[in-house]
Amino acid sequence: MNTKFKNSSTGDKIFIILVYVLLSAVMLIVLYPLIYIVSASFSDPQAVVSGKVVLWPVDVTLRGYKAVFKNPKILTGFMNSFFYMGVGTVVNLVMTMLCAYPLSRKEFTARNKIAALFVFTMYFSGGLMPSYMIVSKLGLINTRWAMIIPSAMSTYNMIIARTYMVNSIPDELYEAAQIDGCSPFKYLLKVIVPLSKPILAVLALYYGIAKWNNYFDAMLYINDADLQPLTIVLREILIQNQIDPTMLTDAAAMAKLQGMTELLKYAVIVVASVPVLAIYPFVQKYFVKGVAIGAVKG
Repeated sequence: MNTKFKNSSTGDKIFIILVYVLLSAVMLIVLYPLIYIVSASFSDPQAVVSGKVVLWPVDVTLRGYKAVFKNPKILTGFMNSFFYMGVGTVVNLVMTMLCAYPLSRKEFTARNKIAALFVFTMYFSGGLMPSYMIVSKLGLINTRWAMIIPSAMSTYNMIIARTYMVNSIPDELYEAAQIDGCSPFKYLLKVIVPLSKPILAVLALYYGIAKWNNYFDAMLYINDADLQPLTIVLREILIQNQIDPTMLTDAAAMAKLQGMTELLKYAVIVVASVPVLAIYPFVQKYFVKGVAIGAVKG
C-alpha cells in the first residue's frame, strides 16, 4: 500500500488523502454518538444531566446497569426478546427455504407465476386493520405466536435465497441425486441446506436483527406485560419516560429521578444492543460471502 502510494501521481495522492479524510470524518460522526451513549451509561446521573459527559465517563458508576438488571420488567423483556429472536429466526429460515427451493427448480413450470404473486405482496397489502383482524380471528392476540407467525417469511429474503440456489448450486447435483434415489425433500435437507450455509447465515442475521428490533407487532398484538419484548420497555423509557419505581431501590438516595431516568436510558440502550453486536462476529465471514455472491451473480 505504501509503495503504491509513493509511486502514484500527485493527483492520485491528493485524491487518496481526501478519501481517507472524508471516511475518517464519517467514521467520527457515526462513532461519537455510540461512544457518548456508552460513556453516559457508566457516568454519574448528575454528570449526565448537567452535560459534563462529552467523550469519557465522568465519576464512573454501575448504578444504571444495576438498576436495569434489578428491574423484573426489563429482565422479562430480555428473555422474551431472546425467545422471539431464536424461535422466530428458526421459523423464518424454515419457511424461506421451503418456499425458495421449489421456486428455484426449473421443472416447476408455474414457478414464475407463483413468484410474481409473492412479489405482489411486497408492494400491496390488505392494510393494518385486516392484518389485525386475521391475527385476532386466529386467536393469536396476547400470545407469543403473534410475534412469529404473521412475519413467518420475508418475500425479499426468499428471493435472495432463491437467487442463490439458482446461481450457486448446479442442476447436475439434482440429477445425480435422482439417480441415487434421492427424493426432492431429502435433496433439500442433504444437499441444498449444507451448500446454502453462507446465505443461511446472511438470512439468519437479517431475520434475527429484525426480530430483536421489532416493536410494532408487539404494540399491536401484545398487551400482556409478561409477553412484551425488550423493545417495548425501551420505548417506554425513551419516549414515554416511564420508569418503574423498583428501578430506584438503591439509587434514589444518590440521584434525583431525572438524573436516574437519563442514566437508565443510556444503560438500556447499551444492554439492548449488546446481543446483536455479540452475534455478528460469528456470522461475519458468511455474511460477506453470501452478500458478495448475491450481488455478483444475482
